[in-house]
Amino acid sequence: MAAVVFLLLSLTFLASSYSEPSPFHFQSLGEWQLLHESIGISAMHMQLLRNNKVVMFDRTDFGPSNLSLPNVQCRLDPSDTALKADCTAHSVLYDIATNSFRPLKISTDTWCSSGAVRPDGLLVQTGGYNDGDHAVRTFTPCDSDDCDWVEYPGYLSERRWYATNQILPDGRVIIIGGRRVFSYEFFPKNSAQNYWLNFLLETRDYEENNLYPFVHLLPDGNLFIFANTRAISLNYNGNYVVREFPPITGESPRNYPSSGSSVMFPIDENKPIEVEIMVCGGSQRGAFTQAAMDRVFVRASSTCARLKVTDINPMWVVEEMPVARIMGDMLLLPNGHVLIINGAELGTAGWENAANPVTTPVLYTPNNVTNRFHILSPSPRPRMYHSAAILLTDGRVLVGGSNPHIYYNFTNVQFPTDLSLEAYSPPYLSTDHGPIRPNIVYGEQVLSYGQPFSVTFNIQQYEADEVVSVNIIAPSFTTHGLSMNQRMVVLKLVRVSQVSTGLFNVGLLGPSNSKIAPPGYYLLFVVHSGIPSSGFWVKVQ
Repeated sequence: MAAVVFLLLSLTFLASSYSEPSPFHFQSLGEWQLLHESIGISAMHMQLLRNNKVVMFDRTDFGPSNLSLPNVQCRLDPSDTALKADCTAHSVLYDIATNSFRPLKISTDTWCSSGAVRPDGLLVQTGGYNDGDHAVRTFTPCDSDDCDWVEYPGYLSERRWYATNQILPDGRVIIIGGRRVFSYEFFPKNSAQNYWLNFLLETRDYEENNLYPFVHLLPDGNLFIFANTRAISLNYNGNYVVREFPPITGESPRNYPSSGSSVMFPIDENKPIEVEIMVCGGSQRGAFTQAAMDRVFVRASSTCARLKVTDINPMWVVEEMPVARIMGDMLLLPNGHVLIINGAELGTAGWENAANPVTTPVLYTPNNVTNRFHILSPSPRPRMYHSAAILLTDGRVLVGGSNPHIYYNFTNVQFPTDLSLEAYSPPYLSTDHGPIRPNIVYGEQVLSYGQPFSVTFNIQQYEADEVVSVNIIAPSFTTHGLSMNQRMVVLKLVRVSQVSTGLFNVGLLGPSNSKIAPPGYYLLFVVHSGIPSSGFWVKVQ
C-alpha cells in the first residue's frame, strides 16, 4: 500500500510541470508521404475542421483548374481577368480518414484572404481580391456530400485583401488591416462597423511590409499585433494602444511581402502565466523591389527573435536559424515544439520573386538551453509562394500548394504550379516510440472553464521519470506563412493515477477563462516523455 501511495505522489509531482523531451527523441528525422499527385487545385489556404476534414482553396481568377465542378456547374464572372466562364473548382474538401477529396464551389475571389473558426465550428472566411475583397464566406462542417460554401458579397465595410483574422474571447472574429486599409472590423458586424488603427498606417513602408500583420490574443484580453518591425498591445474594445514594444532587433521587415512568420509559445496553466512570441525569417529592406524589378534575389533573414511579452521591460532575444527562410510556415506541435516548414532562401513573396527553395523542415525546441534547432528530413518538392501547412488530428502535418505564377503554370518554368498534397510525420511519430506513446481511451468532449474533468489513456511502457502533460491546440487557418488563430494551452493537472497495468487516469481543470482559450473546438493531446497521443476533439465553453 505504501508503494502505491508513493507511486501516486510521484506521478502527481511529475505531472505538475512541463519540460522538453530528451535528445533521444531526435534520432528520427521524420518521414514524408505523397498523398495525392494532384488534388486539382493549388492549396493556398487550409483549415482543419472539427469533423477531421480540411477545407482548401486557392483563388478564382487563376484560369481553369484541373478539377471540374460536378453537374456542369459554372462560375460566370464578366470581370474575371483570366476566364469569364469557369466550370472548374478552386476549392476542395479533403477527408483525412479516406484520403479523398471532393470539389467545392466558390464564386467570389479568395486570393490572399483570411479566416477563423467560430465557437460553433463554422468556418468564417473573409476578404480577397476583386469581387471578393468585401465578401464573407462560411462553411459548415458536415459528413454528407452536399455542404458547400455560402457567400455574402459586400458584407465587409472595407476592402480586406491581405488582412488577418483572430477569434476573440466572446466568439467574435476581428478582421485587421488589408492592403492600404488601416482599420479593423468585426464579424458579426456591430453598429460602428469600422475602427481606425493608426499603427497600420505608421508601419507601412514603400514596399508595404505590414500586410498580413501577425496577431495573437494575449491572456489579458488585448491583442499583440506585429507589423513590419514594430509591435503593440491593442485594446480592441476601447480602440487604444495599451503599450508599444521595442522594435524587433535588426532592420529586416518580417511581414508580407517580406513574409516571415510568427508563433506564440504554449500558455502553461501549471505555472504563473508567461507569454512569449517568436518571429522568424523575413527579408531585407528593398528585397521586393530588387526581385520584382531587377530579378536580383537577396538572401532572406536567418534570424528568429523571441519577446517575452509579460516581462516588465521586454526585449527581443535573437537566434540564428540553420538556414535563411522566407514564406515559411510555423506550426505548434502537440509536444510544444515548433515546426518551421516550406519557403525559400532568396528573394521575397510575390510572382516569380524567390529562388532556392528550402525543402528541409526545422524543428525548434523552445526550452532546450543549448541546441534548439534540429534539421529534419527534406521533402522532394519545393513549396514556394502560396504554399500552406497545417497540423492534423493524428499529429502529422499536411503540406500543399506552391504557385509562384500569376496563373496556373505547369511547364517551361523553374518552379511549376504544384497541385500535390503531402503529409510530413514529425520525429515523434516514429514507430520506435510506440511503447511510450499514450493512447486516449476516454475523454470528456466538453470542457467548461475552470471545471474539473478527466482523461484516461493507456500506454505500453510508462517512463516513471518523465513528464505527462495534457495540451489543447486550436487548429490554424494557414495561408502565406501565417497561421491565424493557432494556440496551445497546457492544461492544469490535478493528479495522475494508475487504474491498472498500463492504464492511467489524468485529472485536470478546464482552461481558466476565455482569454486563455477562446470558446470553440480544440484538439486535445496527452503527451508522455515528449511523445503525443493522437488528438481528441473537445469543445471549450
